[in-house]
Amino acid sequence: MAFGLLAYAFAAIMVGTTMPTPMYALYAERMHFAVLTTTVIYATYAGGVLFALLVFGRWSDAIGRRPVLLAGVACAMASAAVFLAADSVPQLLVGRVLSGLSAGIFTGTATAAVIEAAPPNWRSRAAAVATVANIGGLGTGPMLAGLLVQYAPAPLHLSFVVHIVMAVLAGAAVLIAPETSPRASSIGVQRLSVPAEVRSVFAIAALAAFAGFAVTGLFAAVAPSFLADVVGIGNHAVAGAIAGSIFAASAVAQIAARNMPPPRAVAIGCAILVAGMVILAVALALSSLAGLLAAAVVAGVGQGISFSRGLAAVAEKSPPDRRAEVGSTYFVIAYVAISLPVVGEGLAARHWGLRTAGVTFAVVVAVLALICLVAILVEEARESATV
Repeated sequence: MAFGLLAYAFAAIMVGTTMPTPMYALYAERMHFAVLTTTVIYATYAGGVLFALLVFGRWSDAIGRRPVLLAGVACAMASAAVFLAADSVPQLLVGRVLSGLSAGIFTGTATAAVIEAAPPNWRSRAAAVATVANIGGLGTGPMLAGLLVQYAPAPLHLSFVVHIVMAVLAGAAVLIAPETSPRASSIGVQRLSVPAEVRSVFAIAALAAFAGFAVTGLFAAVAPSFLADVVGIGNHAVAGAIAGSIFAASAVAQIAARNMPPPRAVAIGCAILVAGMVILAVALALSSLAGLLAAAVVAGVGQGISFSRGLAAVAEKSPPDRRAEVGSTYFVIAYVAISLPVVGEGLAARHWGLRTAGVTFAVVVAVLALICLVAILVEEARESATV
């Protein structure tokens, strides 16, 4: 019972972090801002995530999972409350920071809690369940909000009311579930480091993660603008479906690829990501809805495989007593990638137009993924020659 309750709480909180995506166009229209401001609003979320990961990442090992998860629930509810009252850009920024804090708190702590609460017959699949709860929640957020914005009343408010109800139920689930942490460490800021013996593997995996997360940030922040301004479709449900599909594809790919050898899987993920960026560039050039959706799905598959197996490769090579530091460093790079490149997309859109900026973004990400792919192939060839 605790396993299911904690998995629900994880998914419910992550739903709220991507809910605003279909609403950015409405906020821009009401508050008179352009795509650059949209990308900045979105990127502040990553700042909240990074702060929570670094400052609170070790707290649940010291004081228990439950109080830390309840703090994450409180941040999620506060974020929804701010969005309910928001009538200015600064309020949207505050709402996104609080949402990032909730996600940063839940990402590590809820993953550990779900795995620890798994019954014996689910132990081998517990990590996959945590992945589905996390990424599945991220994908559900824009899809659910898109439907409510398009077809239900109060388009800028109802989604957050729904999420407050979900968060209240998540809090109840956390309270009902027993504590799972042995509380074996002290409170402290999470260190970031990469030992010398893992740096070559880490560099390749981190580059792949950077490219993949940059694409998820692009779709989560700018997909509605692509749809409205480039394709010419203003349906918010479709915008939410496109933004959500990249996360859904990533979740499925991560589970499907969990037994693939890490280096080969990262190479395959990078190749698929390159294909996704080619599809995106063509879709933007031709103003194609089908192409935009296909790009989201293909890129999501590439991102899911390269990120999850890249993390496995890094963990495999890291000394056991340094895995937390190396893993945290990996996640920091991923969340920097989800924010800074998309702000660059906003700046480029201001000067070149959204279509040209999107095509340029796709080309840059494709080049990064291609560099990663070549590096893996060169490393494999070198190891084969040595053997």
